[in-house]
Formats: sequence, structure tokens, C-alpha cells
Amino acid sequence: MNKQNNVIKGFFIASLFSTITLSSSCVSNKKIAYFQDIQTVNQAKLENAAVFTAPTIQPDDILSINIFTLNPQTGSIINQAAATPTLGGNTNTSLATQSTGFLVDKNGEVELSLIGKLKVSGLTTYQARELIREKAADVYKQPNVQLRFANFKVSVLGEVNAPSAYTLPNEKVTILDALSLAGDLTIYGKRDNVLIVRDNDGKKEFARLDLNSSNIFNSQFYYLKQNDVIYVEPNKRKVSASNSAQIQTIGVLASVISVIVLAITSFK
Repeated sequence: MNKQNNVIKGFFIASLFSTITLSSSCVSNKKIAYFQDIQTVNQAKLENAAVFTAPTIQPDDILSINIFTLNPQTGSIINQAAATPTLGGNTNTSLATQSTGFLVDKNGEVELSLIGKLKVSGLTTYQARELIREKAADVYKQPNVQLRFANFKVSVLGEVNAPSAYTLPNEKVTILDALSLAGDLTIYGKRDNVLIVRDNDGKKEFARLDLNSSNIFNSQFYYLKQNDVIYVEPNKRKVSASNSAQIQTIGVLASVISVIVLAITSFK
């Protein structure tokens, strides 16, 4: 009878050890879900959410500029642009790519054929488009201008599924858009302390956003600017996760060994 009790005790100890080991790897849902207070937040608070402000053109930006005239051949001459190497992509590895457009030089100017150099730094794409249309009208009749960023890039680093530098087709981009492109946060991403690094006229700005709270919609960093960097910190479970496989293996081995030893002892 004592031998049978020893075997039962061995199984109980092994099961308890395995349960403790597995439960240590569980993650609370309170640390994962986004916008947890969205059910109770005052609607008036959301109505005062951050307003999108068009980004301004900065030196080293690449602009896609197309000027259409009544003479298509003349337009093709104006629109000649060089392919400029940039970093970007939508894979885990950032690759050098070619962005065709007009590079804004260190003086904040772009040079257009038959029109000359124009100061566009500090202007929105709408303001730059109107400036180019005005200057082109001195040479051509009723020119039509299209202008947009060719290298509107944001970088997403840290605990996301696809960290990379992403070149985007439009300039109205939120932090949620960028994280979606990066495949969302991993289970080990720290959702309540996401870092945004922004270069504003040569000065670095920093902000911390809490994805668990609806306050993110009120932040001036909710809408991203070109060349913003998003960094998702690893949470405390990241460190323990690196050892979780080893801990579980040890737990299983310990359980097996204890059962074998008790079994051998009980049959002696």
C-alpha cells in the first residue's frame, strides 16, 4: 500500500511541477489587448482627437513631380528625373531600391528643366505644387502639376513581426498603419510604451505611446511624419522566454526521472 502511495505522490509532484512551469509562460490579456478603455471613454474626448497636419518638405526628400502641358513632348522634357538610391521595402531585410524623382538638395531646392531651381523646403506638397504651377505658367499655357513624396518612409523596429523601413504611397499615415505593415507586435512587444523618434528641423523629438489606451488618438504623434522611427520595446517576458524551452525540458525530465525512481523503489 505504501508503494502505491509513493507512486501516486510521484505523479502528483510531477504534475504540479509541470503546471507551475507552464503557467509561468502565460501572458495576461490585460497586457495584450489594444484600446482597453474604448468602451468607457467619453465620446467627446475622441472628438478632440489629433488632427492630421500635412508634413512639410525637408532636404533630402525625393519628390515625384509631373508637369503636363499642351505639348506632350515638352512635358516629357520637364519631367525627366533621376533614379535615387533609397533604403526601404516591406520585408524583414531593408534593401536598397531606386526611387525616381527630384531630390531636394541641402538648400531645400529642386531643379526642374526649363524652370530652374525652386525653394520647396518647409512647404507642404500642396504649397509646392502651387508654386511650381505658378512658375511653369510663365513658360507654358495652363500647366497641370502633380506632386507627391516619392520616399515617404517610416521605420519600425523591435518586437514586431516584420521590422523594416517602409516606403509609403501617401503622406497621411498613422502609427497603427505602420504597425500593421510590420505585421503587428509580437507577443513579447511592450504595448504600453511604444517609442516614436522624430527629426524636426534637425532636432530629435521623442514620444511614448500607450496602445492599451484610447489616449493614443489624442497624441500629436498619432499621425506620422516622414522618416519617423517606431521602436517597440521587449517586455519582461522576453528574457524569460529565451529560457522557457530549457525550463520546460528540465521540468519534463525531472518529472520522468522522479516517476522512474518512485516506480523502481516501489517494486523493490
